[in-house]
Amino acid sequence: MAERFPGTIIVSAVNDPLVEAAHLYKRFDKLQAVDDVSLSIDPGETYGLLGPNGAGKTTAISMIAGLLEPDSGTVTVAGTQIKPRSTQGREAIGLVPQDLAIYPDLSAEENLMFFASLYGMSKRDARARADEVLEVIGLADRRKERTSKYSGGMKRRLNIGIGLLHSPRLLILDEPTVGVDPQSRNAILESVEALSGGGMAVLYTTHYMEEAERLCDRIGIIDSGRVVAEGTTEQLISRVGENDRVRIEVTGSVDAAIGHIRDISGVVEASTEDHAIVVMADDGSRHLPAVINHLVDGGAQVGSIEVTRPDLEAVFLHLTGKALRE
Repeated sequence: MAERFPGTIIVSAVNDPLVEAAHLYKRFDKLQAVDDVSLSIDPGETYGLLGPNGAGKTTAISMIAGLLEPDSGTVTVAGTQIKPRSTQGREAIGLVPQDLAIYPDLSAEENLMFFASLYGMSKRDARARADEVLEVIGLADRRKERTSKYSGGMKRRLNIGIGLLHSPRLLILDEPTVGVDPQSRNAILESVEALSGGGMAVLYTTHYMEEAERLCDRIGIIDSGRVVAEGTTEQLISRVGENDRVRIEVTGSVDAAIGHIRDISGVVEASTEDHAIVVMADDGSRHLPAVINHLVDGGAQVGSIEVTRPDLEAVFLHLTGKALRE
C-alpha cells in the first residue's frame, strides 16, 4: 500500500498499469481529431500529452475520462472499462477541465462541501476531506474567503481541489496553468508534484514544454491527432541527437574557416545559413572559442551568437516540422 496524501490509501499490483487506452479514434465531420492513440499510465506516474492547441489533447482525455465516446478503441482505468453511457469505474477518475467549475459567491470551503455532497459524501467525511484538499492545494488559510476575490491561479488550484475530493486514483488535468501568473503557476505545479509523488496517477496535458520537462515521468508528443513519439525526456531528446546547435552571425567570407571548424574534435557539422554559420557540436559552449578564432583568422567579422541545447522543443520541431506553440 502507498499513501497518496493524508486520508487516502491506494492498493496496486506491481507493474500493473492503472490506465490503458488502446487504439482510440475520434472524427468530427471531416476532422480526424484523434487518430489511433494508445497509452498506458502506472500508479504514481505523471504522463504528459505535449502538443500545440488543436493537436487532439482535449479530445483524447475526454475519451479517457468517459465524457466522449470514441468511434473505436477502449479505455480501462483501475481494471474497469470506461464507457460514456455507464458510471462504472468513474469513481477512479478525477477530471480538472480547462474551464473553471467553481461558484464565485461561495468560499473555497463551501465550494468543496457542495461538490462533496454531489459525490454523496456525508457531512463529516466531506469536512475532513475538504480540510485535506485545502492543505494539498495551498488554500487552507483562505478557505473562508469568497472565491470571487481569488486570483486566477487560486481559482485554478481550487478547480484541482474539486477534482481531488472523491480520492480518485487517476487525476486528469487539462491545461491547468493557462492564463495564470508565474507565481500561481509554480504553486499549481508544486501541487501536482506532491500528488504524483504520493502515488496518484496523473494525466497532464500542456503546450508548455517546461511544464512537461518538470512534471512528467513520460511524455507523449501529439500532433494532428496522433502520438508521434513517446518516452522520457531523455529518450525523446536522444531521437534528435545530443548535439548543441551554435549559430553565429558573420559578415565577410567564411570559406577559409569552415574547413578548419569541421576538423575541431567534437564538432559534428558546420554549414552556412543566411549570413551565419551553424555548428553542431557535442558541447557548443566549450567549442565556441576555437570556432570564433578560426572565423576571425579567416577574415570574418563575428556578430551575435546563439547556443541552443537539445530539448523537447527541438524534438517537437524535428518530429512535426513546426514549433510547439504554433
